[in-house]
Amino acid sequence: MTAAEANGLYALAWLSYGLVHSSLAGADIKARLHPFLGPYYRLVYNLVAIVHIGGIGLFGAWVFDGGREVAPIDEWRGVMRLLSVVGWAAFVLALRTYDLGRLLGTAQIRAHKAGAPFEEDEPLIAAGFHAYVRHPLYTAGFLILWGAAWTDLGLATASWGSLYLIIGARFEERRLRLVYGDSYREYCRQVPAFIPWRGKAL
Repeated sequence: MTAAEANGLYALAWLSYGLVHSSLAGADIKARLHPFLGPYYRLVYNLVAIVHIGGIGLFGAWVFDGGREVAPIDEWRGVMRLLSVVGWAAFVLALRTYDLGRLLGTAQIRAHKAGAPFEEDEPLIAAGFHAYVRHPLYTAGFLILWGAAWTDLGLATASWGSLYLIIGARFEERRLRLVYGDSYREYCRQVPAFIPWRGKAL
């Protein structure tokens, strides 16, 4: 299989992830599946995403035959490893600013079993990492992806994964503007999306 063929097939795999992930996050699909899944929707959504992305990883390893090193890379490997370490550290720290139970889907299930009301969307977060960038988890994702881009598989993953994050952020922000209205529009005006070039904006 040629490099172009491998990249083309891998791109299609990432496209399938983007389409499925975005569809399941959309209001129409949620409304159709909610009568069947109820409070388990978010948990199922996350499980589908994990299985799908794992399948894409295995498919990528197959089409790229495990991945071959991109040359020249030796002089950059230390920098790339540092990027990866910083990315994982930022990812873990940024996760702490979210309601992890709500993010994973377990809080919805607990509230349902307790017969308690549950608000699907948490209040707008503008503190911590969110005072520097609107999507700190995505910023961490970019660092992780490009920190592992020293093989043809890693480079393809960084390229297609980054494109997915950029497009996914656009869809997510469209939804957030509907949820939070002018508050989110003002937040977007002040805080950059991925690169904290303004420093602490809020």
